[in-house]
Amino acid sequence: MINIESEFDFPKTLLERAARASLTHQNESLDVDLSIVLTDDTRLQEMNRDYLGIDAPTDVLSFPASESDPETGSRYIGDILISIPRAQEQAIAAGHAFESEVQLLVVHGVLHLLGHDHAEAKEKKKMWKAQTEILDRIGLSRIEIRES
Repeated sequence: MINIESEFDFPKTLLERAARASLTHQNESLDVDLSIVLTDDTRLQEMNRDYLGIDAPTDVLSFPASESDPETGSRYIGDILISIPRAQEQAIAAGHAFESEVQLLVVHGVLHLLGHDHAEAKEKKKMWKAQTEILDRIGLSRIEIRES
């Protein structure tokens, strides 16, 4: 189940589609639970500072988890937080639709939940390749993945 919490009006179907496509691409069961939170720069900066020691806003944060629901047995893989104002700015800068940018951030976040990283060049190449393939699958092949 994909739990969505939002302070903004955004089509939940697009968030779910991006998350499911990411899980499928990574050969992960769709029977996992995760949360997607659409929020603002202030909350992302607080979380970035409190959990990662970086006192600056960012576009997306992922907090992996590995827990199971005792009632259903579903695995909880974590939380993704996305700054909607930052996504809007990045979409304008990249020249693509805001909805596309948010879906890119969901894909990016899910890949982090599943263990991908981009700290090293080899890891980044692998993660960017996966993002590109997932975006292609959901009809967003023209999205350029950029560093924020």
